[in-house]
Amino acid sequence: MAFEPRQTSLWWGAAAWLRGAFSRVESWLETEREQIPLWVPIALGAGIAAWFLLPDRAGWLAFCCGALALACLGSLLPDGARLRRMIVAGGMLACIGCALIWGKAVLLGQPPLARAVFTMVTGEVMAVRAVPAQQMVRTMLRPVDAPGLPATIRVNIAEADVPAGLGEGAVIRFRVRLMPPAPPSVPGGYDFAARAYFQGIGATGKALKPIDVLRPSTAPPPLRARLFAHIREQVDGPAQGIAVALATGDQGAIAEADAEAMRRSGLAHLLSISGLHVTALIGAVIFLLTRVMALSQRAALDWPLMLIAAGGGALAGIGYTLLTGAEVPTLRSCIAALLVLGGLALGRDAITLRLVAVGALIVLVLWPEAMTGPSFQMSFAAVTALVALAEHPRFRALTSARDEGWARRAGRVLAAMLMTGIVVELVLMPIALFHFHKAGMLGAFANLVAIPLTTFVVMPLEALALLFDLVGLGALFWWMTAQTLNLLLLIAHGVAASPMATMLTPAVPSWLFALMIGGLLWCLLWRSGWRWLGLGPVAIGVTGVLLLSPPDILVTSDGRHVAVRTSTGGMALLRAGAGDYVRDTLAESAGYDGPIEAMADLRQARCSTDLCAVGMQAGGRRWHVLATRSDMLVERALFSQECAAADIVIADRALPRWCRPRWLKIDRRMLARTGGIAIDLDDARVSTVRMAGDAHPWIVAPRPRRSPSWRPQL
Repeated sequence: MAFEPRQTSLWWGAAAWLRGAFSRVESWLETEREQIPLWVPIALGAGIAAWFLLPDRAGWLAFCCGALALACLGSLLPDGARLRRMIVAGGMLACIGCALIWGKAVLLGQPPLARAVFTMVTGEVMAVRAVPAQQMVRTMLRPVDAPGLPATIRVNIAEADVPAGLGEGAVIRFRVRLMPPAPPSVPGGYDFAARAYFQGIGATGKALKPIDVLRPSTAPPPLRARLFAHIREQVDGPAQGIAVALATGDQGAIAEADAEAMRRSGLAHLLSISGLHVTALIGAVIFLLTRVMALSQRAALDWPLMLIAAGGGALAGIGYTLLTGAEVPTLRSCIAALLVLGGLALGRDAITLRLVAVGALIVLVLWPEAMTGPSFQMSFAAVTALVALAEHPRFRALTSARDEGWARRAGRVLAAMLMTGIVVELVLMPIALFHFHKAGMLGAFANLVAIPLTTFVVMPLEALALLFDLVGLGALFWWMTAQTLNLLLLIAHGVAASPMATMLTPAVPSWLFALMIGGLLWCLLWRSGWRWLGLGPVAIGVTGVLLLSPPDILVTSDGRHVAVRTSTGGMALLRAGAGDYVRDTLAESAGYDGPIEAMADLRQARCSTDLCAVGMQAGGRRWHVLATRSDMLVERALFSQECAAADIVIADRALPRWCRPRWLKIDRRMLARTGGIAIDLDDARVSTVRMAGDAHPWIVAPRPRRSPSWRPQL
């Protein structure tokens, strides 16, 4: 008996368990069959995100092969199984997404300028945009007879230096120092280089006077520019910039203090032309057309009023989108609105998550590079959260019409608005923390007043002002618009002044962000009780974000600016004269919102004109950091002694081989490979802007040059 085969083997037990698990998954997918198509744009977006995250062609090719291998493995599952179709389709879509963005980058991107040059440029003006808040005019130029320059460059011109005749089609000549579009200066910073690559901008600079106009512009300014100038003439004070932004989508006239208040109060979405503005305009057009046509008995009885009104609303939405520059949020909103109007015209329930998925799919196919930007992520996340909440049975029960008094009805409306505001804030918080290192905490309450004020008061008043300006009677409406916008700014500044207005965090790692977004999507897109399994990844991601510690040392990509964390939790800069942009960038990356000291003023620092040494306590030991402050020659004997005594040496030049710190040497050679650096001394961990060998086409690795400051001493 001991030698007889066992009646039940472990293999057959495992196989039976797998068959049971597969059956349960299939049963669950059957109940969720209406939700499965919602994951199509997510699978496509996963491939696009992989191309941005992986560093080189080998990684991109490996991802495509891995995605196709996953699809092949999925095909081994039983025929007709939903899980099989999901795995096969998901693998293929991920591969298509990676190939789509890779192909667009190769075929349509604009390679950046190889290195900074100071040159005389003759160029044809392609577009002109005024930025009054920064007292400059931004021009897009096509260089003439300049084979060494990119096809398109962006040049800023000071308002005082703008010549007569500057406009689209003009040819101008000027001196300028052109530079490649700026990459992130520190980990977690804004990557303008990637955005400029897909926008076709190969170099940027600031024009120096004199600026000669060789051929003045004969074309009239575009409608958007004329509307911009007209509104600025009609509205004075801080409300001017907000009024311009609501009508044209151009935020160049908004003062930085007002823009920051709108961001901190959670009202910045009102400044970007998106679903709120497009929906309000289309709704107003449909309402007016329906009422006007209903005045005619023949039209009311014989014409398809809703179809005609929907067509008029669609034309208004398309025109508004083109007028405001056709940015991604506006395009998304316009596409979604057109789909809604089409559904209404066909008598279908149009406002569904499938509508959001179709809109996202269209944007990803046409503009795949938009997926990694905060604009795309925030707009689609907010709409997805709103529609998912609206589809929930309990929320529908709360908002359904019923016979009750006005007080109870108003209470339910306020409760519904507060719930939607809180849900949107929670969904947008991971995106805001990842991209901006800050998130609004009181935005849901501020939006309770700001959204109705903007939708039902400000925008109609501004539309009436523009309409009555056709006959010269818009002054009263412009005054009323300015007063309501001043009230909006008062709300923004009042909320922003609260210490609880924003949550700050250091740069969030990509894997934590992906974990939170994946969990949120799982919660929002499924309907059964299994959806709440997504709270697990969200909780892990939130815990990880709360446990993030600010970096002890930040070094910008050029090595000139160094920020260290002080013993009291503050920040100190190597160069006290650094500009506001550098200060804001370093403070945001560190999740810090306070005064920044000068490193030379620290008690634990020893600074001269050329060098600055500072002691830091972290990780149970004392660290000695040495940084250069000038381009002057330092005696070899002194500098070699300081290098040997330091744990970390930081310089904006190529350091000599005999400079050997105890742990890390950061110089121009290293920064050329890594970009900006963040150092956590507690864990002795170094984070960089890019990985070694990063082959994305917008990256320009500066060639290290030997500085004359390190000439050998004879």
